[in-house]
Amino acid sequence: MTVTPLSPDPRHYDARGLICPLPVLKARKILAGMAQGEVLEIICDDPVARIDLPHFCAEAGHEHLGLVEEDGAQRHRIRHG
Repeated sequence: MTVTPLSPDPRHYDARGLICPLPVLKARKILAGMAQGEVLEIICDDPVARIDLPHFCAEAGHEHLGLVEEDGAQRHRIRHG
């Protein structure tokens, strides 16, 4: 299993292959290095992430902008709060 960013831009992260709680931990680490208002897009294929990421956002003060399911994965967008 290899987990790599989608691009050199740290605001896009491919977390496919990671299981709970790793997608949330990766999102938290990336968001910590971002400015308020910036948006992180993270792709996950763990079904639990559709529950965990919105919950993490609510608890941490970030805004979960939604998710799109495509090709067996979820594409989450999170605005740093």
